Amino acid sequence: MSSVTASRSIAAPLLLLIIAGCLLAAVTNGIRTSFGLLTLPVTADLGLTRESWGMALAIQNLAWGVAQPFAGGLADRFGTAKVIVGGLLIYALGLVLMTISPDGTAMSLTAGVLTGVGIATSSFSIVMAAFGRSVPQEKRPLIFGVATAASSFGQFAFAPIGQAFIQNFGWQSTLIYAAMLLVLVIPLTYALRGRTEHVTGQADLKFMEALSRAWGYGSYRLLVIGFFVCGFHIAFINVHLPAYLVQCGLSPDAGSWSIAVIGVFNIAGSLLAGYLGGKLPKQLLLASIYFSRVVAIALFMLFPVTLTSALIFSAAMGLLWLSTVPLTAGLVSLFFGARYMGMLYGIAFLSHQLGSFLGVWLGGYVYDNTGSYSLVWYLGIILGLASAAIHLPIKELGASSFRLKPAT
Repeated sequence: MSSVTASRSIAAPLLLLIIAGCLLAAVTNGIRTSFGLLTLPVTADLGLTRESWGMALAIQNLAWGVAQPFAGGLADRFGTAKVIVGGLLIYALGLVLMTISPDGTAMSLTAGVLTGVGIATSSFSIVMAAFGRSVPQEKRPLIFGVATAASSFGQFAFAPIGQAFIQNFGWQSTLIYAAMLLVLVIPLTYALRGRTEHVTGQADLKFMEALSRAWGYGSYRLLVIGFFVCGFHIAFINVHLPAYLVQCGLSPDAGSWSIAVIGVFNIAGSLLAGYLGGKLPKQLLLASIYFSRVVAIALFMLFPVTLTSALIFSAAMGLLWLSTVPLTAGLVSLFFGARYMGMLYGIAFLSHQLGSFLGVWLGGYVYDNTGSYSLVWYLGIILGLASAAIHLPIKELGASSFRLKPAT
C-alpha cells in the first residue's frame, strides 16, 4: 500500500477533517439539489420555456464537469482549503446574480457557468480529495461513502426547507439566503488545510502526462464512460421530477418530498456502497447499481403515478443515487493512488457531468416538443443497461504506468 506524506504540520485531526468536510458537502450539495424546485416559479416569473431553464442548468452541470479536473488538480497541488474558499465565494456570487437575471441567456451565465464553476471548486468531489490523502487505502471507500452520505443529507434537509422558503419568501430571496449560508461555512475549510506532497513509489507527473497515462489504462476508460450514465440519470430526475409530478396531477410539495426522500435514502445507499466497496469487487457493485436503476425506472413508468408510487420510486432511486460515487472514487484511488486522485477523479466526473448536461437539457427539449418526458425516461433505461454492461470487464488492479520509474 502506498503511503502518503501530507503537510503534517498543519493537518487537522482526521475526525475534525471528516466532520468539517461532511458539513461542507451537505451545504453545497443541498443547495444545488434544490434547483429543481425553482423550475416552476422561475419559468413562470421570467416567461422561460422548460428548455431554456433546462439549458441553464445543463450548462451548470457542464461547467461543473469541465472545471472539476482543474479544481482537483489545484487542490492536489496548492491545498484543498484554498480551492474550497474560492469556490464558495464564486458559488455565492452565482446565486446572487441569478436573482437579477432577466432572461434565459443571463441565467445560462449565472445559474449556468458561474454557479457550475463554484460547485466544482467547493463540493464533495474536492472534499473527497482531502479525505483521500489522509485515509488508508483500505478504508477509503467507506470514508468516501460517508462524504457522499453527508451530501445526501444536505439534499434531504434542503428540499423541504427550500420549498418552504420559496413559498413564503419567493425564489429570489431564497437564493440570497442560500448565498449567505455559503459564506457562513467558509471557516469550516480551516480543517481541510494541507495538500498531498509526495506518494512513495509513484512518479511525480505533470498534468497532461498523468492524464495521458491514465487514459491509456483500459479499466479507467470504461469507468469514465460508464459514469456518464450516472450523471444523465440523476440530473434529469433532480431537475425534472418535481415538474413531472405536477404534470401527473400531484402538488408541488410532492416534488420537494420526493427529492427529500431520495436524499435520505441515499444516505443509507452511500454508506452501504462504501462499506461493500471494501468487501466486494467495486466494478460488480457498480454494474448492479446501474441495472437496479433500470428496474426502478421501468416499474415507475409501468404503474400510474401517485404520491405513493413517487415516494417509493424516490426511495429506490435514493438507495442507488450517489452510491456510484464512493465506488467510482475508490476505483480511481486504487488505479492511481492518492497523488492524482483529485485530478483523475475530476476527469471521470467530467464524463458524469456531460451526462448531466444531456439529461437536463434533453428533458426540457423533449417536454417542450412533445408535452411529455416519456422519451427521456425510456432513454434512461437503455443507457442504464449499457452502463451495467460496460462495468463488468473492469479490473481492480493498480495502473503500472503510475509506479515510480527511473529518470531518463
